[in-house]
Amino acid sequence: MFKESDILKVVKEDILRILSERRRKVPLKLIKAEIGVSHPFISKGVKDLRKENLVCIGGDLISLTKDGEDKAKDILRKHLVLENYFKRTINETEAEAHKKAHILEHYISEEVVKNIKKISTFKEKEISLRELDLHKESLIIDITIPDNELFERVVSMGIFPGEKIRLTNKIPGGIIVKIKNKKFALDKGIAKEIKVLKYEKS
Repeated sequence: MFKESDILKVVKEDILRILSERRRKVPLKLIKAEIGVSHPFISKGVKDLRKENLVCIGGDLISLTKDGEDKAKDILRKHLVLENYFKRTINETEAEAHKKAHILEHYISEEVVKNIKKISTFKEKEISLRELDLHKESLIIDITIPDNELFERVVSMGIFPGEKIRLTNKIPGGIIVKIKNKKFALDKGIAKEIKVLKYEKS
């Protein structure tokens, strides 16, 4: 279950990205139609962004301030890096690449963006997380979970392409993995859908 603060963060970033993509004043009703959350979250997001001097509101139209443009560019850049990665490296359709990028853009760090850009320089073949040797560190290159809600739950745990992961233990029905300083238990079915690459340069 996602916290309200997490949902609000995503909503605010989505508003900024949509405004950056449109590059003009956008009707509030269009934003509400594009973001799939309840209207009170969008209203709160717009209010917060206005307080933070990231958007201007005139009647029913909303646009970016100079500070908002800078922040929105960063969000859009992450989105495009991810979308291009899924289209070119993973061969996803444009629609699927856009969906995955839309979810991931809210969670990834600059280090992960750099790793994603460098993934093509790694020589080892893709394997599932279940096949990884114990205590070996790898780089996640794809998550093939078809259910978007489950995909987002996995991503919110810090499990996403470009992130380093270590398999620390195998347990009945699942595995234990470590990302940064956190450990997670994953069902074998989910682990099978997480594709990794050994983190060694060619």
